[in-house]
Formats: sequence, structure tokens, C-alpha cells
Amino acid sequence: MGKKPQPEPWFQQLMDQKVPSKKTGRNCLIAFVSGALFCAAAQLFEILLQTYTELDTDTRRSVVLICVIGLVALLTGLGWYDKLGQKLGAGLAVPISGFANSVAASMLEHKSEGMVLGSGCNSFKLAGAVVVFGIAAAFFVALIALLLGAV
Repeated sequence: MGKKPQPEPWFQQLMDQKVPSKKTGRNCLIAFVSGALFCAAAQLFEILLQTYTELDTDTRRSVVLICVIGLVALLTGLGWYDKLGQKLGAGLAVPISGFANSVAASMLEHKSEGMVLGSGCNSFKLAGAVVVFGIAAAFFVALIALLLGAV
């Protein structure tokens, strides 16, 4: 196998000047903290529902999920979710919020084509891959657990 071609020294110097340094540790910390705060806020909402309503556990959790999905869709529609995502990184990509963002963004992108053929038909294009591969992964994990006798 051949060696990977290296850029000319003058080009490498130019790139070193222009490309900002990666702040991986800082970005990981921001993503971790923001994701934790996002999840803690959802948990606090569930605790408030438990305290002030007569809803059973499954219903409370469903209400929390619906509110998170609705909030993320609203933030996506207002253009704020992307701005928050740039600041907070992967911390906002908690599975349910990332899924809601991808569906809402796809719907907004195709709204000029109409409600049914535009937004409706294209809403799960990106999210569809997540669903398909999520189901496939779950199947194989369950199959392995079954074969190992864990189930």
C-alpha cells in the first residue's frame, strides 16, 4: 500500500493558520452537561406531573415524551434548535429529540410541495433510516440474548 500523500509545506502552514483548533474535551463536556440538563428537565417535568396529577406512570411518561417532541418540533420550526445544537453539540441529540428534529426539519424542507405530498410524504425520509436500523439492531441484540440464554 502506498503512502498517503502529504500536502505541500506552504499549504500546511496556511491550513494551520486558518483552521481553528479542535476543542474536543471542551465540546464533549458541553455535550455531556447539556444532555444531562435536558434529560433532568424532562425528569423534573415527570416528577411535577406525578406530584400534581393523578396520572399513572405510563401516562405521565407518554405526556413527557409528547411535550419533548412538541417542544423540539416548535424549536425546529422557529429555527432555534439548530442554533442550540451548534452551541450545545450532541447534548441535544438525545434519541427522542433528535428524531423529532429530523422529522420536523424534513417536513419544513418540503412544505412548498404541499401538506400531503410535500410535508407528509417526506417527513420520515431521514428518520426512516433510523427506524429501520434501530429495529434491525434491536432484533439482532434480542437474538443474541436469546441464543446466550439471557432471555
